Amino acid sequence: MPFKSVAQKFNASIKEVVIGTGDKAITLGGENVFPLYSFDGPIKNPPRVGIEFSDLGPDRSLPGIAAFYQGAESLTDVAKRACEKSGADFVSLSLEGADPNGQDKSVEECAALCREVAGAVTLPLLIQGCKNVEKDGRLFEKIAEALQGKNVLLLSAREENHKAVAVAAVMAYGQKIGAESSVDINLAKQLNVLISQIGVQPGNTVMNLGSAAAGYGFEYVASTMDRVKSAALSQNDAMLQMPIVTPVGSEAWSVKEAVVSEEDFPDWGPAEQRGIDMEIATAAADIASGANAVILRHPASVSAISTFIAGLV
Repeated sequence: MPFKSVAQKFNASIKEVVIGTGDKAITLGGENVFPLYSFDGPIKNPPRVGIEFSDLGPDRSLPGIAAFYQGAESLTDVAKRACEKSGADFVSLSLEGADPNGQDKSVEECAALCREVAGAVTLPLLIQGCKNVEKDGRLFEKIAEALQGKNVLLLSAREENHKAVAVAAVMAYGQKIGAESSVDINLAKQLNVLISQIGVQPGNTVMNLGSAAAGYGFEYVASTMDRVKSAALSQNDAMLQMPIVTPVGSEAWSVKEAVVSEEDFPDWGPAEQRGIDMEIATAAADIASGANAVILRHPASVSAISTFIAGLV
């Protein structure tokens, strides 16, 4: 008896969020099928790939990254070079230097730096904070004002600072924000509800559900994304219909497989290739689980994941 495929039809869809301006702007979301289910229907906007660099500069201890950014001395040079990477749909600036436990760069210095980068890039811009809730709240307020008209995505607003970030970024200066929760569907929905109650429309918000490197508790990430997409589409839950953006680089490049030396583990092969493999495996799993965009560090990972997406959608 021949197999007959029956497409799953949903009346609901993921909301669309536009980042950037002009002909390089990208749209996240819009699909009404499960992740990569192109056999059930067209995927309106395929998953997007971002390339990440820090305000402290790229990690030139890795030969592949050092070669890619060779000759790019200033941060604006680095940003321009990132935009030249084939397969990258957007660039992401991580403000590691703002961390109070690190260099503790001032809010004003970071805002000025973001303005310079925004003026140099040709792709849509996403900005990540320093992971300090109080500092990020002040950072994103000032950056949103400094980049008015650029339609950047500020990742992320958490429950502790979502009011300040949402009001400044979206309502005052027309930017987009990410709602960051900790791998829990209930926490994700609760934060989306809180942001919507301020008056922020769904088309201005994405979700950062959290992540983990493949093999390091990733099953929790996969199951959370699966539940979110299922509720959004099959249950038409409007508070879970925002697209998902997942930072991958910070997780993939911090696990043992990516950081231990080849001298200590000669059977594992070159450390840089291990990190690339971990980043690719994690990003591919995130996309298969439901991420509408992933943020990667290594140029080789960007190439591999963009090719992976093109072959499936």
